[in-house]
Amino acid sequence: MSITQEKKSELIKQYGRADGDTGSPEVQVSILTERIKNLTEHLKEHNKDFHSRRGLLVMVGQRRRLLDYLKSKDDKRYQDLIKNLGIRR
Repeated sequence: MSITQEKKSELIKQYGRADGDTGSPEVQVSILTERIKNLTEHLKEHNKDFHSRRGLLVMVGQRRRLLDYLKSKDDKRYQDLIKNLGIRR
């Protein structure tokens, strides 16, 4: 359900604004998106796992807040990010 360290470092390298940048909204949203995808696949197989479903909803809410923050600060970065990640608004 979680992501591997290699995948996480790949996402940091791809979406980070500088080397070792793990705090920018783009990196945080990309990591959350990967975790959401993994958890969604888990829930397709284990549809009665309500504890994981709640965790999924918490992650989706956190991602939504980060995206709202990014949109309020820089709309171009927001548009690029949702296009690259394939997130619909």
